[in-house]
Amino acid sequence: MRRQRNSIEYEVYGGYALFSDAATRIGGEKFSYQVPTYQALKGITESIYWKPTLVWIIDAVRVMNKIQTEGKGIRPIKMSPSKKNVSNELSYYTYLKDVRYQVLAHFEWNEQRHDLMPDRDENKHHNIAKRAVDRGGRRDIFLGTRECQAYVEPCEFGAGTGFYDEYG
Repeated sequence: MRRQRNSIEYEVYGGYALFSDAATRIGGEKFSYQVPTYQALKGITESIYWKPTLVWIIDAVRVMNKIQTEGKGIRPIKMSPSKKNVSNELSYYTYLKDVRYQVLAHFEWNEQRHDLMPDRDENKHHNIAKRAVDRGGRRDIFLGTRECQAYVEPCEFGAGTGFYDEYG
């Protein structure tokens, strides 16, 4: 793991997380992956600071808490195509419980946006991103789904003891 010149380091945590895939939603049931997906981590980082000028790259992630799951019975609203019949069905969602991750990420320029070349000031965007991490992000942070609220704090990546540091 190599830190880039424009890296940010943060810790994201929450009571629950649900990183699911459409293939795991059979019959309305949702089952979470054991760790966040790359795209989920990228989305969290973009919620901290996003500009069309740059693209976030996730360099590393550490699992800080033990992986635990909890099943919950949920009654999502089911609407018919005509929107006249509204009902509830019982579904079971399997959430990750008490999650905490350390993330190391850096940005690169979005080469698809030539019109934004005047905005390519690495020092400016790096400082704004670090301030956004200090403030807990610019937008609401979620761990997979909207019902799984998360919080962001700055950290030194690699500091502290992760639950799986000595595993394997």
